[in-house]
Amino acid sequence: MTMTTTRPEGLLAIDREMARQHADALASFRTNGEVAAKAAASLKRTGRLLLLGMGGSHAVGRAVEPLYRLLGIDAIALPLSEQLGAPLSLDGRTVFITSQSGESAEVLRWFEETSGSAETFGFTLETGSFLARTAPCLVGHGGTEQAFAATRSLTVSFALHLAILEALGEDASQAVDALENPLEPAIDEALAALSGVRSVVTSGRRLQGLAEAIALGFTELSRVPCFSLEGGQLRHGPMEMLSPEMGVVLFRSDDETADLVTAMATSVVAAGAKLVVFDACGHPPVAGAATITFPPLTGLAAVFAMLPTAQRLMIAFAAARVADAGTPVRSSKITRSE
Repeated sequence: MTMTTTRPEGLLAIDREMARQHADALASFRTNGEVAAKAAASLKRTGRLLLLGMGGSHAVGRAVEPLYRLLGIDAIALPLSEQLGAPLSLDGRTVFITSQSGESAEVLRWFEETSGSAETFGFTLETGSFLARTAPCLVGHGGTEQAFAATRSLTVSFALHLAILEALGEDASQAVDALENPLEPAIDEALAALSGVRSVVTSGRRLQGLAEAIALGFTELSRVPCFSLEGGQLRHGPMEMLSPEMGVVLFRSDDETADLVTAMATSVVAAGAKLVVFDACGHPPVAGAATITFPPLTGLAAVFAMLPTAQRLMIAFAAARVADAGTPVRSSKITRSE
């Protein structure tokens, strides 16, 4: 007797989004030059940047935060809910506020309470949204993401930041190449390593924002407790949780933090936890880790190279555990209440 498994509609919806994410990201990068130049000019005036968002949008802010700092910009990423409750002053700051739908409850309240400022710019996928009508916006190509967990929306949002970084003088060629020539390394070994774990923690150093985005996707799709801790924070106490029932996913890129990620990987293996390493640093793999190898890259080039494969891993992890993966039971795509 032959058994067939029907892929859940929620995952089919994600598949459709992922299939177009590279093309949409490239189009987004190439068609937002005018607003990107204005945002870059604002950053040159103020030298200070506040990145606001919720969920995957906040993870995007966390991922690009260090890239703006490397250019001498005093950048900090906060959840929009935290800014509403204990606000940093907006005086002398450029504000980037990201909402894939442009309609989330926190975005509406923030503009109601602050009215924005001349140095406020939005990032959204929906040209007719509240955010797009209220502030100068970089608008991602392809419209609103329909699937529950963020995939295409992350890639497109990163591409919008790439347009600004290029306007600030960064060389975007490696990042564009990663979008034009996507890699698809095998995930079988990594999936097998995580097959028996009860929880997953993701972690990185320069790539911590990417780690946070993937942890969110793991949790949303698998309904298993998955979370993210920056590499130093993971070292300071939470190592106590490590055991063979714990999965750890590390992100290592070609920068000065690579050795710190390597040291963490060695400690995770020694503790007996199951380890997966997304590796774009060019160093030898860590013994005992399931390693997914990429060319040596850093910054958004590393993000674009790794993100689709990390998405495939989080989807496969969820599909093995949840019959209706991709269909939310307690959440919605657009969060309209606080």
